[in-house]
Amino acid sequence: MPRYQCHKKVWALKIAKIGYEQLPKFLHATCKGSFALGSECGNCERCDWERSHPGPMRAMITPADPLYAPFDVDADFITKHKAEAGGYYVQYDDGYKSFSPAKAFEEGYTQL
Repeated sequence: MPRYQCHKKVWALKIAKIGYEQLPKFLHATCKGSFALGSECGNCERCDWERSHPGPMRAMITPADPLYAPFDVDADFITKHKAEAGGYYVQYDDGYKSFSPAKAFEEGYTQL
């Protein structure tokens, strides 16, 4: 197989911590359906929460560098890329966002 050397310039932040948004603990009886899936009762507190909270659950990435504030991503991003603390959140010139394990990133990139 041919061998390649990386020469891309990317933006990246080392990840110190990843926090996940949690579904609230509902105090009152809730239906067993889901507003998002169209099987809701429409009037319980879970349905109210889902109506006011459209879109996928979120995750918060806390960068290792304290100069940068924590920021939200879709929890699906974390699952898709298998992102974990210690690795790097990476953004390419075309806007694509990804994750790179620390060893691979640090062996392939030097900070400008």
